Amino acid sequence: MEWQPDILGAGFEACTFEASGADGIRRTATLVRLSPGTVAPETQERAHQPPATNAGPRRAVLFLHGWSDYFFNIDLAHFWRRSGYEFYALDMHNHGRSLRPGTPGGYVADLADYDAEIGHAMAIIQGNSASPAQSELTLMGHSTGGLVAALWVSRHPGRVSNLILNSPWLEMHGSSLVRRAASTMVRPVARFRPEAILRLPERGFYWRTISSSAEGEWTLDDRFRPPMAFPLRAGWLSAVMSGHAQVARGLGIDIPVLVLLSGGSANGPFWTEEMRRTDAVLDVNIIALRALTLGRSVTVERIDGALHDVFLSPAAVRADAYARLSRWLRGYGTAAPEPGGLGPGA
Repeated sequence: MEWQPDILGAGFEACTFEASGADGIRRTATLVRLSPGTVAPETQERAHQPPATNAGPRRAVLFLHGWSDYFFNIDLAHFWRRSGYEFYALDMHNHGRSLRPGTPGGYVADLADYDAEIGHAMAIIQGNSASPAQSELTLMGHSTGGLVAALWVSRHPGRVSNLILNSPWLEMHGSSLVRRAASTMVRPVARFRPEAILRLPERGFYWRTISSSAEGEWTLDDRFRPPMAFPLRAGWLSAVMSGHAQVARGLGIDIPVLVLLSGGSANGPFWTEEMRRTDAVLDVNIIALRALTLGRSVTVERIDGALHDVFLSPAAVRADAYARLSRWLRGYGTAAPEPGGLGPGA
């Protein structure tokens, strides 16, 4: 395993590997890290946050992106570094840096197919420690990656110390009744033609609010994060709904869980200005309700004005999100920055 310079530029490295799942299929994934010793850029230094300390156990965080997405948020990586954590992100198979010619972008037939690459990434992270037993690992996931992270933790108790979910996709819009009705229609297609593309309306509203190519402030690679997302396939949607059903039954996670959500949703077939300050992808009210089924110690933070990825929201809003994350870490993780240096964009 060899680290190479990453597409994000100075301070970031990546390594690509293959992991074999329970089905014996080898899948390609890419682990990205903020290189050891990297100093935050000047814009970060102005946040006046205290330097990270090395006292106590070694701490690391592994971030999982959402569907039709990849890791690109440099600010998030530097926040974790200043908070005393080593930062890693995984571009899962059929996503981002792990896309290969001829493979269906974003596709997975069973969310458990990600288990092997997540476990392999954790082995790489802990392999960098002289004493893995003295290390603490936090798992963080966004959107579908949040669903994947929650299910992974429930299947692998004792492997991570904390779980942080950024707008996790824990349920379909409306209620479980919507999911059950959709599942009845999708399951037969998924069984016999799992890679069949479902012809549903395409909406690029969320991309419009975040991409610097539109009206946002984030530089996105459209190969990895296409404006209209990857084609929606029957097998993938069936796998997601199966994950939702598991969450609805309760996951029994026994570690502290933080769920960060927007204060509201704006979903519809046409663009509205409300989409600039709400989650234009998920129904945050049903997600907040489902969050309580994750485990016994769940904190839900509702952030007014936040987008679907709360850490891609306008500067003042994401500063609020970083402040809430910092506060939670002071209670459940390591000492994080105090208010006054609230993170990028503060």
